[in-house]
Amino acid sequence: MAEIIQRDGTWAFDGSTVRITPGLHRSVPLFRQTYGEIAVPLEAVAGVVYEPERKRGRLRLRLREGADPLLQATGGRLPDAADPYRLSVDIDRSGVAEYVAEEIRHALLIEQIPKEPAGAYLLPGPPVPVSVRSSDGTVSFDGARVRIDWSDTSDRVKRATGPRIIGLPDLVQVEWLPNSGYEDGFLRFVTDDSVFSKLPPEKDPFALDLWGSARRDLLTALVATAVMARLPHPSARTAGRHGRGELVRGDPSLLLAAAPGDSVPPQAPRTPRAQQGPQARPSPPEGIHDVLLRRLRELGELHRDGVLTDEEFATTKAAVLRDFR
Repeated sequence: MAEIIQRDGTWAFDGSTVRITPGLHRSVPLFRQTYGEIAVPLEAVAGVVYEPERKRGRLRLRLREGADPLLQATGGRLPDAADPYRLSVDIDRSGVAEYVAEEIRHALLIEQIPKEPAGAYLLPGPPVPVSVRSSDGTVSFDGARVRIDWSDTSDRVKRATGPRIIGLPDLVQVEWLPNSGYEDGFLRFVTDDSVFSKLPPEKDPFALDLWGSARRDLLTALVATAVMARLPHPSARTAGRHGRGELVRGDPSLLLAAAPGDSVPPQAPRTPRAQQGPQARPSPPEGIHDVLLRRLRELGELHRDGVLTDEEFATTKAAVLRDFR
């Protein structure tokens, strides 16, 4: 196992999963501590890099587009310090950081993980129920409904409407922008009825206006992510908008055929390629490429079982990788 333990947190890679645990030090942002441990399957990873600097370096894990509801909900707007896929590394531990990054890269190479966008979420997002108190009110999500209870400082128009309850089937999208401390943010729940609303967040009864503590308001991303994880995947929504399919509520991974000339009947899931009979492309014969991949897997197992020492494993792996290239 490749592992690095820092004040900022711990990364551990066992060959199939990158387990990210936030540190408990007071310097670790509240959002990361609240979001908790994240188990990232290798198939969700697009790449990893270690960025050395004069005093401290950074490990950064890059995920495949569409693989993580957190990244989908926040749109890359999380502050660097709150990003769970970033780890600050002490300069004297740079060698360990490089080793962890190298092990992940080799595993991506061996397993031939695609870099294309994922067609379904590969991470689950935060568990429900989840509730966050923000500057504009308290937002809760139980897996089926979103509820917003306005605070005394909310706009009178919002308070006049009473608690806002939105069923998951009525939701079209979640929009989130963090409160930076210099500019207000918002958490907006877009429905079929409000999709064309032009109201500003402070007056929109479907939106929380985030203007108070940036540290606390950042936690609204937990609710945004939990909802996003249970909405149809973006690839399904894109297909529906372009006339290539319709959304199936309750199972975001399914697309219903709607394109002219498509042989799959409407309202039936597409048949996997592996079951399409003679039209399926046959697997290529095993060659030197497959032999080398199998050899690398065997070496990794021998190393994990203690049969090979670190030096023997590194030497043999380097020789195999030279042939691989």
